[in-house]
Amino acid sequence: AAEAGLALWEGAPEEDGGTDDPVAALRAERAPVHRDLARARALALARLGRYAEAVGPLARTLARLPRDEEVLAELLRAEAATAGPPTALARYATYRRGLREDLGTEPGAQLRDIHAELLRDEPSVVRHGVPHEPNQLLGRGQDIDAVERLLRDSRAVTVVGPGGLGKTRLAYAVTRRAGQRVVHAVPLAGVAADADIAAEVASALGVGEGRHGSVGGRAPADPVSGIVGALGAGPALLVLDNCEHVIGGVAGLVQALLSRARELRVLATSRSPLGLTSEAVYALPELAPDTSAELFGQRARAARPGVDLPPDAVAELCGHLDGLPLAVELAAARVRALSVPEIARRLADRFALLRGGVRDVPERHRTLHAVVEWSWNLLADEARAAMRTLSVFPGGFSTDAAERVLGENSLDVLEQLVDQSLLTVADTPSGVRFRMLETVREFSAARCAESGEEERAFGQLCLWAREFGIGHHDTLLGPRSPDTRELIKSEQDNLVTALRHALARGEGSTIAAVTAVLAALWSTDSDFARLSALAADTGAPLSHYRPEPEYVEVARAAAVLCAASLIVDHAPRVLRHLVTLRRLPPAPPDTLLRAIAVVLAAVPEMLPPDYGVLRELCDSDYPLVVSVAESVATYVWEYEHDIARTLASARRVVDVLAAVDSPPLEVMGYSRLSQLCLTTGDGDAAYRNLGAAREALPRFGDENDYVGIRWGFALACLQRGNPDEAETWQRRAEADGTAQKDPFYSPDLGVRAEIALARGDTGAGLELWRRAVARLPVAGAGYDGEPWHDPWALQIQATAVTAHAYAGRLAPVADTVDRLRSLLAGPAATFVGLPVLGTVLHALGAAGLTDRTPEAVRTIALAERLWVLRDFQPTMAAARARHAAENADRAAYTDAVAEYAALGRDELRDAARALATPDRG
Repeated sequence: AAEAGLALWEGAPEEDGGTDDPVAALRAERAPVHRDLARARALALARLGRYAEAVGPLARTLARLPRDEEVLAELLRAEAATAGPPTALARYATYRRGLREDLGTEPGAQLRDIHAELLRDEPSVVRHGVPHEPNQLLGRGQDIDAVERLLRDSRAVTVVGPGGLGKTRLAYAVTRRAGQRVVHAVPLAGVAADADIAAEVASALGVGEGRHGSVGGRAPADPVSGIVGALGAGPALLVLDNCEHVIGGVAGLVQALLSRARELRVLATSRSPLGLTSEAVYALPELAPDTSAELFGQRARAARPGVDLPPDAVAELCGHLDGLPLAVELAAARVRALSVPEIARRLADRFALLRGGVRDVPERHRTLHAVVEWSWNLLADEARAAMRTLSVFPGGFSTDAAERVLGENSLDVLEQLVDQSLLTVADTPSGVRFRMLETVREFSAARCAESGEEERAFGQLCLWAREFGIGHHDTLLGPRSPDTRELIKSEQDNLVTALRHALARGEGSTIAAVTAVLAALWSTDSDFARLSALAADTGAPLSHYRPEPEYVEVARAAAVLCAASLIVDHAPRVLRHLVTLRRLPPAPPDTLLRAIAVVLAAVPEMLPPDYGVLRELCDSDYPLVVSVAESVATYVWEYEHDIARTLASARRVVDVLAAVDSPPLEVMGYSRLSQLCLTTGDGDAAYRNLGAAREALPRFGDENDYVGIRWGFALACLQRGNPDEAETWQRRAEADGTAQKDPFYSPDLGVRAEIALARGDTGAGLELWRRAVARLPVAGAGYDGEPWHDPWALQIQATAVTAHAYAGRLAPVADTVDRLRSLLAGPAATFVGLPVLGTVLHALGAAGLTDRTPEAVRTIALAERLWVLRDFQPTMAAARARHAAENADRAAYTDAVAEYAALGRDELRDAARALATPDRG
């Protein structure tokens, strides 16, 4: 009807009625009718779901009627559907800010509900392992479109073709345009066995074996569960690159993932299909002749500007290259010394020589083999020997590494190999690095094995790795870490390869040196999955190793960092590293690693009730020892339920840091103090200490938020009553992808819930808390034990119940209340820390106040005495529960506070058990 009415107008109605023309005057008089019809049409389009058509008319109507919330509501939905939730959220934020500034009020209920829906529907964007395009990808536009169409219709798509055809670049081009908000790309070229595929993918997604997340985390029962958890429940794309050598392992993993992740798409590159019924295969064609010629021209001019490129000669040459980009690029590099016709003649001879060779490989593979072997045969013996040796570096290598394994004349050889396009060279943050194309590295590795030089080459790799470990194992833990972090990261794959070789052959010196530097990297990166797995794998060989004098310090560093990673929740395995540590010759604690060694070696003697050994270490003359010992003391006193002493030790850690230059201790010290301030509800102090930790973070290596500083800021801002700033920090934290890496231990939904509650949006806040609880068994399914009983899970459940209790809406969390009551009445409560126990009691007390349970007031008093975790506010604000208890029964509350104040730790636990099981009291 609106469209029919609008069709009666010719052009836009005149707004100005000041005219003698009666028709124009009538049109001006009817202009409001036109506007009403336009508004009605825009709303109708949106409500019919025709969002793409509705966006423009709605936006124009809103520009004319900026306070029309009905129009704005439909525009937000339309923009969310077409441009994405972030666009709609940005428009809502602008409107709300203007409303506050102009009228001092908030948007209406309908808009607030839509805002909550948008927040729920806006997962963080994750792009992990997707590189930027190094240069223009030629001739693959139709292929990219075809693969995208297949991905829309099929759960798994495999791009197949011979090596050197450009499958990897095509896959990354598709990935960069992917519509999924969670995208992970995992290269598998360095994986040697089918059995290692799942673990490699899990590790790349940050959910590999070992301790996961924060202290008290659970080890994944299998890597597939960890991968499913990292990908999340929403639309996700997983790219698995270079699958042909482990096709069985990849096929099994893909089949398992697709059966457990409904919204997942998998894009694989391989020389052969996976063989799955869910798979669509895309055979990547060779480059068209004109594209091959264009690519040859680009690369040839880059190699020798001004080179003569006769079109006919180039076309003839490219006709012999089977449209393989790698072959084109290698041939183009020959223009440094040969003309195009000369290249064509030589290449034709080599192809003719190899056509009659092995027939059990694809024709295109033989062609690529000919190209690589032709380049190989042009090398001098010294250069071939270098290629065979350098093939053991899967992660590329620096000039220093090449000189160590090749000798003093390596620079000349490297230049020759670069000129032959068998090595690529790039400027990176860690310096100049060389890399072999993977096909070239495989070719060189095969020649290495054929020549019987494999053991010698890996021996050279281990020699380099030992020296690298000795030189860099402690640099990440000192003031010079920003200069070396990128270097160590760039060598990570090479070091892992050396470690695998050393573990297989029991080379203690290599194991110690490489473990020391990898443990330093992964501990400062908070990569607990890899660190814990490393500690488990190296414990036995290091405990039997008797280091030579030059390897004592790397052995000490390896034992210190591995023991520290296991000591909280992997006690049996930590003993091996403590044995190694206590057997090493003593050294003055003048470095951070040595100071940690002194404290860790004394852990078995840190015994209650007086903890005399710990006290002595806290009074040491060495500032580093004092700082480390006081850090340990914060956990000891927290266990002993001495809150004042816990905070005092944490403050002394940062006070002592003034006398030392240790960025890691500075970041960790301020982070620990801010964590304790958050749990006690001191948001101002937490904010200050988080600021100090953030200032030290660049000196720690870079500005990546390894320790959750941004989430801490969000919680601190909420405690300070500033939800807008909290939302800013929340968005910064989510941009890091932390929530996707470890959704079980992520505070993201809790923070968003408290922001909504702080703004008075109770419905949205409570729903977010219910989502946080519902996520726990799903995200924790890959962990050993009962995920509901994890300390973090208990805090989330208790806070969710408390929020619902204060809102008078306990029915949606009735199951959670029953689960918490059962925990307190059962044997599991014996192993729950007192602060967590207090938080659970706090939730049950708040629920009891809502239900007017007689024991509710005493439960609140006991919870406060046990120490309630106050992180999430406004829900967990101390004054809120106290006022509720006093309003219910001030006298009973006062008596209970006095009664529980006199109880010690064990008596408090008994009191909690008695309240949970009143029938036995």
